[in-house]
Amino acid sequence: MAVADGLLVGRFQPFHLGHMSALRFALGTAGRLWIGIGSSNRPPEAANPFTAAERREMILSSVDAGTAARITIYDIPDVENHVRWLDLIDGIVPPFGVVFTNDRLTERLYSERRSGAVRAVRIPLLNRDELSGTRIRDMIGGGAPPSDWQRLVPSGTRDVLRRCDAESRLANL
Repeated sequence: MAVADGLLVGRFQPFHLGHMSALRFALGTAGRLWIGIGSSNRPPEAANPFTAAERREMILSSVDAGTAARITIYDIPDVENHVRWLDLIDGIVPPFGVVFTNDRLTERLYSERRSGAVRAVRIPLLNRDELSGTRIRDMIGGGAPPSDWQRLVPSGTRDVLRRCDAESRLANL
């Protein structure tokens, strides 16, 4: 039996070790993984300070070549209607048989709309109290010592955050 391709959508603001754990978990189930960079159309703001291109670079610079060969990254813009958002995803990414999510609404909508053609799988959350994009952004923008937040992100993400001067950007947003 062939292994289904999967979909993992996240904002990745920034891509952190919890996201890396979710990616590895998904690749343990899926043959190939489509990664959707959510809110790709949002202008810079405190909750979405990094561009889709920066987030793509965070992901790709944080994984090894074997992992990179099994993933493809797509920009997923926001729309104000969840059902329309799922239709938009279907128009952007290739077919997939499993969606990795912890969002109950996404899980329910996918299971209802395709009569079970897409299986929803819950992602185990790794140390969620510490590995939160909001918490990491607050640490970076709030002037926490870099050693406090750098341990929460892969080295590739650290490099991208340095290059884009995330500390100044977040402090100013």
